This record gives sequence, C-alpha cells and structure tokens, in this order.
Amino acid sequence: MRLALAVHGGAGRADPELAAAQAEGLERAARRGMERLCSGGAALDAVVEAVACLEDDENFNAGYGSVLTSEGTVEMDASVMDGQSLAAGAVGAVAGVRHPVRLALEILRRTPHILIAGPSARRLAEAWGLELCPPEALVAPRQRQRFEDRAESRSAGTVGAVALDGQGHVAAATSTGGVSGKLPGRVGDSAVIGAGTYADDSAGAVSATGCGEAIIKAALSKSLCELLHGGIAPERAAAIAIGEFARRLAGEAGLIAVDRFGRIGYAANAAHMS
Repeated sequence: MRLALAVHGGAGRADPELAAAQAEGLERAARRGMERLCSGGAALDAVVEAVACLEDDENFNAGYGSVLTSEGTVEMDASVMDGQSLAAGAVGAVAGVRHPVRLALEILRRTPHILIAGPSARRLAEAWGLELCPPEALVAPRQRQRFEDRAESRSAGTVGAVALDGQGHVAAATSTGGVSGKLPGRVGDSAVIGAGTYADDSAGAVSATGCGEAIIKAALSKSLCELLHGGIAPERAAAIAIGEFARRLAGEAGLIAVDRFGRIGYAANAAHMS
C-alpha cells in the first residue's frame, strides 16, 4: 500500500514576508506526519501530528499565530475525521487550548458527540490533561500589531492535512483561528464535518480552506469526496469542485485531497495557496 500525505497552510492573499517561513513550516509538518506513517502509524494520527506542528508555527493562522476577533482575542476551530469508521470530532470557538486539533481528536475518541464549542470545550481539554495556556499566550506579536493598527491580516487561512496509511485508511484534519475581526463565538467551516473536513475510505480525504461561510454552504469537502468516490482522480476532482464552488458562490477557497489509491490533488480559486 502506498503511503501518502499532503498539508496546506491556507488560501488567500500571499504575504511575501512569510513565504519562506511558511514553506519551511509546511515541510516540517509534512515530515512529521510522514514519520508517523512510515513507522506504521494510522492516517488519523499522522494528520493530527502534521496539523499540531502547524498550530505551533506563528506564521500560520492556527493555534499560536491565529488572527484576532473583533475584541482582540483568539478563538479557534478544528476538526478531524477517520475514513475507516467515519468517526469525527470537532471543536469550535475555543480559547486557551494549545492544540485544538488534539482536542478534536479526543472528542472523537472519548465522546458520542462531534462538535463541542466554547468554554465547555476548554473544560474538557483540562479534564483530559491536554496542554492549556492563558488565552493571551496564543496571541502572536504580529497579529497583535495588526489588530492595533486595524490592518487586515494577510496571513493565509486555515491549515490542514490529509493522509493514506499502510492499512489503506484515510483521514483528514483541519485547524484555524478563523477570520480576522470576526465576532466572538463565530464558528467557521474548519469545525464543520463535510465542509472543512471529510474522510471516507471508499473515496478519500479532503481538507478545505478559504471563505468559511461559503464553504459551509457548498459542503465543499463532502462534494469533493463524492467525486473521488466516482473514480475521478484527485487533481481533476479538486478542480471540478472548486469550479462549481466559484460558479455558485462568491468567495475564495482551496482544497487538498488524497484518494484511496494514494493519489494527491489540490485546487484553489484564491490568489495564493500554500
């Protein structure tokens, strides 16, 4: 069985000042995920490791480095999905959790629910012994300066990963700080299964990035998986999904995908995608 993994650092406007650092960060995350796969690990664990690496990198809009809400705080969304069982876990508008993607994984493993949001999600992270921090510790200096200057963030958006493991199972994970200046409590596509994240062993795995509200309307990740299920190669399927998205909705988006054969594809209608 061919092992495969892809990561993304978001779609949006390019920031030339961050390009080199983001390229290094994505390579680091991909290596971490592939190390897990090559040691016999599951696709689900590999995508979580890759995304957690990006959550630690201030050059991405996820975890430390997240954009700020209209009140100058950080609230994060994340989700994971296992293609073998269709089990999923997600967290929305959570603060003070170092790795939201790890919390999403524990929601998948420990609860009968899919999405837990807000302070209740943080309490679960504390009860389960996940790494916490003061909410302000996740505010990167660059994002604080942009907030104080009332400047729109030029950071690429959501981060994500998709993988196929040696047992033929696929998985996807997605994490974000959301939209710069968003209302507190807003939850975007990265926490919504079928929108920002989807995985099914009979088709493949997808992670999306871009305009969250539009991605939710399009059920974009699930739409791409339906194309993969029909046997269309990921590169072509991603282009079709993005084309239909752009035709129906005003907004930018990007996708990465891996199918059950280990083929990888991506597409975007945004000016830039990492």
